[in-house]
Amino acid sequence: MDIVLASSNQGKIKEFQQIFDNFNLSVMPQDILGIDSAEETGQTFMENALIKARHASALASLPAIADDSGLEVDCLNGAPGVMSARFAGENSSDEENNQYLMELLKNIPIEKRTARYHCTIVYLEQPAQSNPIICQGSWEGIIADVSFGTGGFGYDPLFIVKDFGLRASELRPAEKNKISHRGQAMAKLMDALSSRRMRPE
Repeated sequence: MDIVLASSNQGKIKEFQQIFDNFNLSVMPQDILGIDSAEETGQTFMENALIKARHASALASLPAIADDSGLEVDCLNGAPGVMSARFAGENSSDEENNQYLMELLKNIPIEKRTARYHCTIVYLEQPAQSNPIICQGSWEGIIADVSFGTGGFGYDPLFIVKDFGLRASELRPAEKNKISHRGQAMAKLMDALSSRRMRPE
């Protein structure tokens, strides 16, 4: 079965493909099919994930997987949240978003920089499906005051993983995918898909 991945974020696509390999699942990024990104007008991760999945599924005439994920910083009242990819402005780079976040937190002591990554993944078999599979994962950490590491993408160079003492950018991909917000949500999705296949018709 062919599945379209509703994402144009190259860092996210790479991470998804690594996770999908662990589950022997093959997907096609929407770019390959000439599908542009949907406008993310939702107010929550779930709303945006549904928007993206329905958009890609409708244009590809295929089942679709989409996620919406981001960073929630407690002392910023949950920001950047759904605006994580464009925190410093439309079309802002990862580096610009990281710099903007560090500027906002420059007077905040490290112990008050608690944060988490959140991911919501949606799987649907057709665009109008009323009961898509929705899975979520979260990853606790703290925001560093200095960017470090070359792995991952997004805010990974600033995100110190709880109980690891390392930034997400310092973890090996296989290690990160086992414990990250996206890895958690994907594992739940695979369980849900397996359960659905095993149900009698």
